[in-house]
Amino acid sequence: MNKRRDFLKISGALALGSILAPKDLFAAPFAKKPIGLQLYSVRKAMTDDPQGTLRLVSSIGYRHLENASYKDGLIYGMEPLFYRKYIEDLGMKLQSAHVGGPQYDPAKKQEALDWWKKAADDHKKMGAKYLIKPSMPIPKTLAELDVWCDYYNAIGDVAKRSGMMFGFHNHSREFEKIEGTIMMDHMIKNTDPKLVCFELDVYWSQKGGYPAVDYLNKYAGRFPLLHIKDEEEIGASGTMDFKPIFEAAYAQGMKDFYVEVEKYNYEPIESVQKSFEYLNKAAYVK
Repeated sequence: MNKRRDFLKISGALALGSILAPKDLFAAPFAKKPIGLQLYSVRKAMTDDPQGTLRLVSSIGYRHLENASYKDGLIYGMEPLFYRKYIEDLGMKLQSAHVGGPQYDPAKKQEALDWWKKAADDHKKMGAKYLIKPSMPIPKTLAELDVWCDYYNAIGDVAKRSGMMFGFHNHSREFEKIEGTIMMDHMIKNTDPKLVCFELDVYWSQKGGYPAVDYLNKYAGRFPLLHIKDEEEIGASGTMDFKPIFEAAYAQGMKDFYVEVEKYNYEPIESVQKSFEYLNKAAYVK
């Protein structure tokens, strides 16, 4: 099969408004593994044509989604229930969502928690299980970091009451030290595991100087979600050894994982297709 030609054919069909079901676009093997996609990977396409892009993501074979858009109660400009039905009709489910939240002022904590309550309720309507904060300012002291940990525990309580789990997604800078303590370690140790989980971005962990496997083993059970990432497309750099990462992740209770591509050698949608194919062929991915 000429995958480049097939990719272009599929892209063209969708651009022309084709209503072909995903099963008509790829053979059955592409739907077997529950490979997820963080939609930030196709962020411009999701801004330009979210519904068409979602059709193409489904046709590639992705079955689980993690959103990266929430504004004024809308998701990529769509009402929560409409969005849920649209993706479920395509054979996909929303499992998780990156939500930045309001700029935090401890003096207005309750106002911020009210915002998170609305966000949790909206995402619960879509069937999501996890509400993930994608980044945060880097505190200068552990006392400042403790304020954030307290805030995250409070958000976690709000999310739990709405039937969801709150979590935090790392970049490399969370592996820097504050007053001699690794920031990530302090956050894990000072948040309630019943209220706060962590989504380990395996690429940024390695960039921060700490292999993902070490953290998966050290803090088993705190990482139900993973971002599977590489320098560009998954497997392209040759510097990421995903096999031991997946083995450690499954062993410590990983529930879902999401491909995230931020840099590209191809058009973004083709990059996420190549990333899917790489993982779909990997025997260590269940």
